[in-house]
Amino acid sequence: MTDALKRLSDEGVAIWLDDLSRKRITSGNLAELIDQSHVVGVTTNPSIFQKAISSGDGYEQQLTDLAARRVTVEEALRMITTADVRDAADILRPVFDATGGQDGRVSIEVDPRLAHNTLATVAEAKQLAWLVDRPNTLIKIPATKAGLPAITETIGRGISVNVTLIFSLERYRAVMDAYLAGLEKAKAAGLDLSKIHSVASFFVSRVDTEIDKRLDAIGSETAKAAKGKSALANARLAYEAYEEVFSSDRWAALDKAQANKQRPLWASTGVKDPSLKDTLYVDDLVAPNTVNTMPEATLEAVADHGEITGNTVAGGYDQARADLDAIKNLGISYDDVVQVLEDEGVEKFEASWNDLLKSTEAELSRLAPSEG
Repeated sequence: MTDALKRLSDEGVAIWLDDLSRKRITSGNLAELIDQSHVVGVTTNPSIFQKAISSGDGYEQQLTDLAARRVTVEEALRMITTADVRDAADILRPVFDATGGQDGRVSIEVDPRLAHNTLATVAEAKQLAWLVDRPNTLIKIPATKAGLPAITETIGRGISVNVTLIFSLERYRAVMDAYLAGLEKAKAAGLDLSKIHSVASFFVSRVDTEIDKRLDAIGSETAKAAKGKSALANARLAYEAYEEVFSSDRWAALDKAQANKQRPLWASTGVKDPSLKDTLYVDDLVAPNTVNTMPEATLEAVADHGEITGNTVAGGYDQARADLDAIKNLGISYDDVVQVLEDEGVEKFEASWNDLLKSTEAELSRLAPSEG
């Protein structure tokens, strides 16, 4: 086994695990990954919780207690998910302390059904921060149009945020703007900006999946030659935008007030296309002050045969623009692709959450004590 994960970490890429379950916590597996695989954070989403809780492993006693109290299914689900996040945050607390709060983070998402409701998203973010009650929590807010003002408001209240479901460069710039506006609001309120952190989760593999499907439909040699390039191009141009925004005069004023940069986080880094190398979205997205959140299979693949060769983002911006221009010239609309992906992303998380509500409700009914 190579020490590719250490090299990746040494290049300034924070390695986060894109998975969480009670079994992973209680078995010591999460602690082991932190100790041996350079993992310094954890991300969750409704799909991850749906998989974990539906497996039933480790949740029986809490479900039995919740059933005895006859809580609503929504309350039960929040008690279960926040318990996992709290325990994971405690395991990661030494990393949080050692990195001055930058890493050692665990993310938990607002109810995905609120993705288009600004006020409800802010209320949910406040509630989740209160429920988990750990300084190393990140509240995940989707980068929908309604999510942008929610990001500003939540950051403005001093709550650290992981902005999720970012697909387009235009929306990413709007996310960074929302973050800076939130910091300015927090500063005006007299809050300590050094305590507020954020990452912007820019999704990678789904861009190739959607665009390559359209390239296959075109079927020409030019279209075939363009496959497997769009996601990296999109992410690299996102990093270019990050460098630009966080070297601006607006940022300089916040930097003086001890604010933290909002790090780009590469999400959806598991490779879906078997014709592409399984470490592509890690090896080819190495840049300082980034996060790469990986499913365990990708983490293991990088540890086994990842090729970490230094910064693989800088210097690639012109080629990235050319790769996206090639897609446009083939008649594929970038704007349509990213909107489809955002809509699908919200729908998938909502479907997972609804499935989880149904399965949890069934368990609560099964475990409910008889009357008397």
